[in-house]
Amino acid sequence: MSDIEQFFSPVEKNDSFNELQFGNLFFIHDRQNNFPSLENIDIAIIGVTEERNAENNEGCKLAPDNVRNYLYKLYGGSFSARVADLGNINQGHTTEDTYFALRTTLDVLIRKNIVPVIIGGSQDLTYAQFLGYKDLEQTINIAAIDSTFDMGNPDEDISNTSYLGKIILHQPNYLFNYSNIGYQTYLVNQSNLQMMNRLYFDAYRLGQVRDKIEEAEPIIRQADMISFDITAIKHSDAPANPNASPNGFYAEEACQMMRYAGMNDKLSSLGIYEINPKYDVSGKTAHLAAQMIWCFMDGFYSRKNDFPNRTSADYVRFHVVLEDSKHEINFYKSKKSDRWWMEIPYPPLKNVKFERHTLIPCSYKDYEQAINNEIPDRWWQTYQKLS
Repeated sequence: MSDIEQFFSPVEKNDSFNELQFGNLFFIHDRQNNFPSLENIDIAIIGVTEERNAENNEGCKLAPDNVRNYLYKLYGGSFSARVADLGNINQGHTTEDTYFALRTTLDVLIRKNIVPVIIGGSQDLTYAQFLGYKDLEQTINIAAIDSTFDMGNPDEDISNTSYLGKIILHQPNYLFNYSNIGYQTYLVNQSNLQMMNRLYFDAYRLGQVRDKIEEAEPIIRQADMISFDITAIKHSDAPANPNASPNGFYAEEACQMMRYAGMNDKLSSLGIYEINPKYDVSGKTAHLAAQMIWCFMDGFYSRKNDFPNRTSADYVRFHVVLEDSKHEINFYKSKKSDRWWMEIPYPPLKNVKFERHTLIPCSYKDYEQAINNEIPDRWWQTYQKLS
């Protein structure tokens, strides 16, 4: 028996799939004593039927199987998917039991270089997703695609609107950076926005990201884990949540960001949360979530493994000296993918645990800013955190 098999119950699956559909291609835990082998697996689908800490979203625990109904019907692309569906982690006796099962599962999978794709359940499961990195002895970056920050009150119990505050206060602290993608100003407490700035975290307004969706790519490329709240997508495209907003990302933008996530060489877990089948219209949201997972897989099997090592001939290095400033910035452009990174000077006496954050993803726009004698925001914020 696998170390984690005890946490999972099998899923129901019919056998009427075409040989090229995912329902036939995935290794699926569809009956007792049929838990998939984790050998030669790249991606693991995990359903989590937990909703007890969901505010105003009772019913979201039913999402995993609804999404599977559509996911299994999709066809593979040009990639050969080595994917296991491990089944569902059901509600434990307490939410802490559910968190323990999820964090333990993630720890095992990440150590095996298998990327878990979590289908929630409520977004407080992001906290358990974060805890999956606790024993990996490295600091990590989180990106949340979300219309709000979910900071909450640190004195209150955890919920789907307060998990971020619990992550920030967790000791020992192994969070290096948090990026919010797509917040809507009228849904955000300004004091929380000020706290984000004080912590040198990144927050990108919905309009700012939608104006040029490709600028989301370097933000996503910096993340070790991603939490996607389905309410970040506008209600007309994803109605399966009572808290959905008339504004948000379009379905195709959500899919594009999921492809960016898949292409991120360092990303080691993805969670999609807050889908509530009770409010869905003709399965539209579950169908979209399935297509988002497809796009993630398409990106995953297009990975370039081109993170710069500062000396490789596979990169073009650009050295920019800013006038009237003591700063110099090294940029690296991959010859494989045309993606950009920039180097942050590392304080010689600083703890070595932060060294993995000294090369950060960026875009050509950041390089343009630098040659125009402007320090890019993402360079400055990382420099502040390292100083």
